[in-house]
Amino acid sequence: MALLLPPGLTPSETAFLCEMEMVTVIPRQRLEGLNLLGGPTPPLNPPYRTPLPLWLALLLKRQRRANILPPPWLSPHSLTAILDLEKSSPSFSPLPTLPAHTTTSPPFLPSATADAPPDALPYHWLELGEMLLEAASDDIAEPDTVRRLMRDLREVRMAKMRAGVGVLEGGQEVNMNGVGGMEVAEGRAFILGVVDGLRKIGASKEMSRREREAEERENGIMGGEEDEEDDMDM
Repeated sequence: MALLLPPGLTPSETAFLCEMEMVTVIPRQRLEGLNLLGGPTPPLNPPYRTPLPLWLALLLKRQRRANILPPPWLSPHSLTAILDLEKSSPSFSPLPTLPAHTTTSPPFLPSATADAPPDALPYHWLELGEMLLEAASDDIAEPDTVRRLMRDLREVRMAKMRAGVGVLEGGQEVNMNGVGGMEVAEGRAFILGVVDGLRKIGASKEMSRREREAEERENGIMGGEEDEEDDMDM
């Protein structure tokens, strides 16, 4: 018997996809390029910056062959500004703007490199930030402050998601623009549970309405027959 898979991506699968994001590294030793399935990587020549996939950058960091340059939004100043924006607005902070003449689409934009915009959270902001804080905290300015700000951002944005789901009962739509990949993966069970509960409540109300209408029609017919019998007796 085949096991039923959960709908959508799980948090672990979302984190796996995040490892394909491009980041910027500063090599500590000269290394030749690699021929990967996604294409060749550029050779590493210290001290020149080089874009690499996150999984390869983390591997080189653990081997002490390269340092990782954190994206500009992963700094105390930028995270504080984004957190203030999240608290002052009912909507989520906007995503990074698409570069001109781009041939890719989210979540495969260069939004985690050293040239990323400092005032916008990318699609994989949560899982990417946690990976960098775990493996390359010495490359991040004030890592403890960054970790605290990311935790606050996560709580504020999850509270917005829960509040947004509440409007589904009134038949309104939920604006999910700006929600990250890990936030969707973690909140999917909660959102689907609320939607399923609302569906059951709606079905119960519809069944009650139909039973009430059928009862009213039956009472109306019975009342009409009694009136006809009274007229015939007179």
